[in-house]
Amino acid sequence: MDVTLLGTGAPQGLPRPGCPCAACATAVGDEARAATALLVDGALMIDLTPGPAFAAARAGQSLTGVRQVLLSHPHDGPVMEVPAGLPQPGRVADGRELALLDGHRVRAVAVDIPGTGYEISGATGERLLYLPPGAAPAGPVNGNGRTAGGGGGTGPYDLVLLDVLERPDALAKLRASGAVDAATDVVAVHIDHDVPPGPELHRRLAAVGARAVPDGSTLVVGEFHAVPDLPRRTLVLGGARSGKSVEAERRLAAFPDVVYVATGGTRDGDQDWAQRVSLHRERRPGSWRTVETCDLVPLLEAGRPGAEAGRPGADAGRPGAEAEARGTEAGGPGLDAEGPGAGRAGETSPLLIDCLALWLTHVMDEVGAWDDATWEAGGRRALRERTDALVAAVRHTHRTVVAVSNEVGSGVVPATAAGRRFRDELGRLNAAFGAECEQLLLVVAGQALALRG
Repeated sequence: MDVTLLGTGAPQGLPRPGCPCAACATAVGDEARAATALLVDGALMIDLTPGPAFAAARAGQSLTGVRQVLLSHPHDGPVMEVPAGLPQPGRVADGRELALLDGHRVRAVAVDIPGTGYEISGATGERLLYLPPGAAPAGPVNGNGRTAGGGGGTGPYDLVLLDVLERPDALAKLRASGAVDAATDVVAVHIDHDVPPGPELHRRLAAVGARAVPDGSTLVVGEFHAVPDLPRRTLVLGGARSGKSVEAERRLAAFPDVVYVATGGTRDGDQDWAQRVSLHRERRPGSWRTVETCDLVPLLEAGRPGAEAGRPGADAGRPGAEAEARGTEAGGPGLDAEGPGAGRAGETSPLLIDCLALWLTHVMDEVGAWDDATWEAGGRRALRERTDALVAAVRHTHRTVVAVSNEVGSGVVPATAAGRRFRDELGRLNAAFGAECEQLLLVVAGQALALRG
């Protein structure tokens, strides 16, 4: 089954007409995109794009064999005219199936906004899923790629086309159900001006296991395509308000069952800190679970063959160290935080650790590193043991890990010995932790620079 993408952009196209933003100004050449429309085996057209006949001709295709035109969403872009000779566009009711004479079968998939997704099966069993702009499947999705109660094929889809940038949670939902696996070709469509085109667009998509292709590209459904190689361990560095936490969260937004490890805890009477914590909570997907702890080693060891389940960590028994999963953070009742007794699924969930600088502050508090006499009498050795244990756990972990840390070595030299000690120790921790990661990023002014991977 061949799918030609006559357009890959948002309904208004990219660049948007009359928009002066930087993304629209730089959307030229292959990065300029017409409204998304699909041509399947020259016989089925999904959605309309401006000048479809011309778009098809540029892609080396023809619309003369089109027997069915289906729409997936209310169109809010430029006025579209249906070329002469094409059948009038229609829609399939949710859950209903349409059989075409050439052997294609189209099943309408309910989505969570006005519109309709389409599962398309070829005569030889290949399957693709197409979702309209800004949409995710409505309701639960079974592991065979079907929404609950619907018909359709079995197994993961060969190709999924969806609005990855606007709705990464849709991809997470499909992954959680088994409808998307490591071999599924995930292609971003409905691309708008919210992400700079070019290298930044492709970097962000690759980070979640997706890709973008230019208008006019023809994809062979079921044909092997090398999917982006996702790093298992990533360290994201940056200064204050650099966007490092946003970058880390973005990297896991398209994956299910993420466990957010908050090392900062709460600070009674500190309204500024409370506001920061609140902003972080509001930004995170509702399906993520939150653990408030500095006991990182057991979380990293969970799921590793031979690991001792529930091994007490150095912080065991510390007031406030127990894992917490509050209502809106945990995604509702029944989703328990990680910790002793957590299920096997939780033991393999991706971890987002934010952040190592606060973890180090906590450990330095515990070992008395701020006092010069205590530091020399054994605090230095105790801190090394704790950081070495953390680095070893990262080295041997079987989990996907994205960790955040502050880069503090490029600023003003701290005025106090304790401040300089913290700066030096955090630099050592970042270097040792980063050495065990496949990918290392530095975020400056919201832009992620790859130092490795």
